[in-house]
Amino acid sequence: MPQPRALMLFAAGFGTRMGALTRSRPKPLIEVAGRALLDHALAQAAGVPLDRIVVNLHYLPDQIRAHLHDRAGITFSDEQPEILETGGGLRAARPLLGPDPVFVMNTDGVWTGENPLQQLAAAWDPARMDALLLLLPAGDFTGHRGTGDFVLAPDGRLTRAAGRPGHSYIGAHVTRTDLLAAYPQTAFSLNLFWDDAIARGRAYGLVHRGGCADVGRPDGIAEAERLLADV
Repeated sequence: MPQPRALMLFAAGFGTRMGALTRSRPKPLIEVAGRALLDHALAQAAGVPLDRIVVNLHYLPDQIRAHLHDRAGITFSDEQPEILETGGGLRAARPLLGPDPVFVMNTDGVWTGENPLQQLAAAWDPARMDALLLLLPAGDFTGHRGTGDFVLAPDGRLTRAAGRPGHSYIGAHVTRTDLLAAYPQTAFSLNLFWDDAIARGRAYGLVHRGGCADVGRPDGIAEAERLLADV
């Protein structure tokens, strides 16, 4: 199975945790350090060879289309009338992404250190993996609440933290998309797929060699700007 050459950027969500900041603007266009969150993600995408980039849309889609109107090589997966969540959205975009494994990134974070997609590409092994998630120890994920999503075994395999101290997913991964066809739901979370991949022993994690800030709440903007300023 080939290395990923396509990127899915999640930009369809309502951003309700951002309060008034997203009443008339989609969250991917909120600025951190003078740059839209969506552009922070695209800056990381420039570090790997890609044949296509797909951005999914639902909430205030025309603003995102206008923001990217002069960017070559980007296509849109418009989720109407229903928002499809991460799993359903990725599956719906598959005709645009192609059949091979893809990079996936959220658009509500900023990264420092080594390029996250380069790290994932170097570690991706389709013979062993259905998904490879980029992680940080929970306490190192700036602006994020919680004790961690996963426990990382010495060989890189993941299990759910289930209340144990662990690592947090920081919004970038590589995944197969062909297996998403098996889910009967129209809208569903990628967490369902990850749990199934864990059960098969084919979900892996990789610790990011750098920092990351979650910009899911208004106070996350200042925290992300401090992280970037410290580089």
